[in-house]
Amino acid sequence: MEVIEGRNPVIEALKAGRPVSRILLDRNIKGTGAVDQILTLSRARGVPVEFVERQVIEKQGSTGSSQGVIAFAEAKGFLDLGELMAVSRARPDPPLYLVLDGIEDPHNLGAILRTAEATAVHGVVIRERRAAGITPAVVKASAGAVEYVNIARVANISQAVITLKKNGVWVTGIDMDGQADYRALDFTLPVAIVIGGEGQGLSELVRKRCDWVASIPMKGKIKSLNASVAAAVIMYEALRQRDGLPQL
Repeated sequence: MEVIEGRNPVIEALKAGRPVSRILLDRNIKGTGAVDQILTLSRARGVPVEFVERQVIEKQGSTGSSQGVIAFAEAKGFLDLGELMAVSRARPDPPLYLVLDGIEDPHNLGAILRTAEATAVHGVVIRERRAAGITPAVVKASAGAVEYVNIARVANISQAVITLKKNGVWVTGIDMDGQADYRALDFTLPVAIVIGGEGQGLSELVRKRCDWVASIPMKGKIKSLNASVAAAVIMYEALRQRDGLPQL
């Protein structure tokens, strides 16, 4: 069982059909469009709603920002890498994956998932260990996007890169020391974009196994971007190319 906190994450869990056993609402919450939507969706799905004191909700939650609503739901399911690639084969566009080499901050992971959903990424690959999992904080930061993104969890990112390459996917690492400009790469091909962890960037073995390592040009005094921001820049470049739009 997983706790989902916040109005938008609960709404998206209900919309996406995730099995939800019950919802707790602050009995003093003022009616809003989001609250009305939760009540409408829960009635349609036959999910019981309990009106309780705010402190009951905060005690059940862990993010400290429940907005007066939490849901108890079946845990988010993961795919293995083979299943993720099978999902891609059923889509009309070439595979586009995001591979996270050790993202540990749940807010970064949530933001990355939110952008991945917005840019039609086929799936996100994360590490089983020494990385952020799909926690309530991640679900909250994703604003519910976690419901719609295919997530594969693997034991070894380096081995996952090898598997992707064997299946015709070009692997591009993003790193501040990359020699190529990310805008010069062709993201209309089957591509996996690898984003390194906060602070350490790409691990050395993963870097060696990438087909290219590209950087994002930095014109100011700060020479690096937050991992979720860097991922967003690359994902939107891939979307721009795939939509056939001119470079800005």
